[in-house]
Amino acid sequence: MLNNQNIFNQKKILVYGLGKSGLSTFKFLNKGNKIYLFDDKKNTNNNKEIKKNLVGYQKLLSENVDYIIISPGIDINKCKLTSYLKRNKKKIFTDLDIFFDFYPKNKNITITGTNGKSTTARILYEVLRDQNFDVRLVGNIGNAILSEKKITINTIFIIEASSYQLEYSKLFRCNISAILNISADHLERHKTLKNYIKAKFRLVKNQTKKDYTILNINNFYIKQEIKLQKFLPKIIKVDRYVDLKILKKINNPYFYTEGNKENLTFIFHIIKLFRIKKNTLFITLKRFKGLKYRQQVIYKTKKLTVINDSKATSFSSSEVLLKSLPNAHWIIGGQFKKGDKFSLSKKYCKNFKAYIFGKDKKFYINELKNKMQIKSFFNLKSLIKKIILEIKINKLKNHKTILFSPAGASFDNFKNFEERGKYFNNLIKKNMNVEK
Repeated sequence: MLNNQNIFNQKKILVYGLGKSGLSTFKFLNKGNKIYLFDDKKNTNNNKEIKKNLVGYQKLLSENVDYIIISPGIDINKCKLTSYLKRNKKKIFTDLDIFFDFYPKNKNITITGTNGKSTTARILYEVLRDQNFDVRLVGNIGNAILSEKKITINTIFIIEASSYQLEYSKLFRCNISAILNISADHLERHKTLKNYIKAKFRLVKNQTKKDYTILNINNFYIKQEIKLQKFLPKIIKVDRYVDLKILKKINNPYFYTEGNKENLTFIFHIIKLFRIKKNTLFITLKRFKGLKYRQQVIYKTKKLTVINDSKATSFSSSEVLLKSLPNAHWIIGGQFKKGDKFSLSKKYCKNFKAYIFGKDKKFYINELKNKMQIKSFFNLKSLIKKIILEIKINKLKNHKTILFSPAGASFDNFKNFEERGKYFNNLIKKNMNVEK
């Protein structure tokens, strides 16, 4: 149900960035507004409407736009319109702002954090869907938020929000917010950890006394932020404890790792705010298989497990899973993230072996050389061949885990973590004749 009293009507609007978010914004606002489109990359879209609305820099200078809708991937300090955006910073909004302006009465649950956002959002979506709620999964996961159709007043939105989206949002507010955890990440864009934390906590700062925020009180940075600031929403504090009786009832090994236990605790706290049938809940959780390339078991026998965790792009995301593994061949490499540190002690790592590849091998070697055994490789292909050969020679006397959890961005050799994850799966299929 649209709100007719919104600010994004009959205006001149620049949509900057023509990815999934930008294109859905253009389609949503195209009627009743004058839309200008701009992208740093050369446009390859043959859509006539898009071509008609594309503008150059000089054209923008001559037009006094009312609003600038910026895509999450645009860094105003590193783009073609940097000076223009900085002069017009007050006009910058996001698709989250447009969504809230048009649908202010719809309940939305917004999940953020450094690790586990997508998984937690997906679990929550499946839980509420199986309870017969009209629920949509949008944001970083699922559809762009403005591409959803057939929305009623009863439609509930589950939004996975990144720090990039939250950084430039001004109007957006959620009924229920969840910050799963915070560790150093995306500092190449936010510059400092303080700025990164500030972007995450915009989610809470915009809430009212009627809203709820669910926070991990065991996380150092979240705990500090609660001490430093007073927030309006009702704060629900979460620890990582999950009752063993509940885990047995769910009977799903996916939830045995520390990271997924943490995700599960958030789910339990959120659903307390809804009327839930417990039997249906346990059925949903029992059959949950996880998301592709996120702690995904792709091969398993009595003596060997292979896990594809290509989504892990920082040490903190890899450490969560490593803590649950007694014996791991850890495959690691990619583009390291500014400010990233490996925090596990040498005592914790005595049964780990690190196999390092990629552009920033030196960084990973320096971080891990005093903690565990290390081997370095030219590329992932040669690494896989070597690790399989080692396992063959040792004949798997004890159970082993091959963990592909790169702890770095994929952009040194791949378009994204999905492409990297798919490549790893193909290498394992080609080389995995260890034991049947």
